[in-house]
Amino acid sequence: MKPSHIILILSVIALVVIFISRRIRARSGVPEGQIIYSDNEVLQKLPRPLYDPATGLAGKPDYVLKGKDGALIPLEYKSSPAPASPYQTHIAQLTAYCRLIEVNYHVRPKYGILRYQDKEFQVFYTRELEEGLQQTLAEIREYEASGYAPDRSHNNPARCRACGFKAVCDQNLAPQS
Repeated sequence: MKPSHIILILSVIALVVIFISRRIRARSGVPEGQIIYSDNEVLQKLPRPLYDPATGLAGKPDYVLKGKDGALIPLEYKSSPAPASPYQTHIAQLTAYCRLIEVNYHVRPKYGILRYQDKEFQVFYTRELEEGLQQTLAEIREYEASGYAPDRSHNNPARCRACGFKAVCDQNLAPQS
């Protein structure tokens, strides 16, 4: 076989592999960009949580993407169908990830993405959202210092089982273990 034929065959194989990988990525819902952080051990060893020593905030976004322009974008997956607009708790979580990215990578994200089963929302990382995050963190510290838990905002025992305040909550729906 001539070297030119071998080069042609290898080029065709490379194109097929590129095509297949792009289709797999498109089906996964992960937007274009380099994945630099993933809370998924399939793509890498599970990373340490991102941490902000100034606020004590820690978290692990599902993905952090680096766009062609160098922008960093947190991507958070939700397993439920999309609401008409993103839930405030999901926006707060994404805002926290934006803050953690800014502190850990020294790049302020312009926005983050909330991806539901059937729709995604782009949430811009505004100063108002950042101030709301700071206020929420201050309220959490006040509750922690007081020894009292905030009023329960749901009727879901599974959420109570996962809550950090369950030991001191007098509204806990989950049986103590």
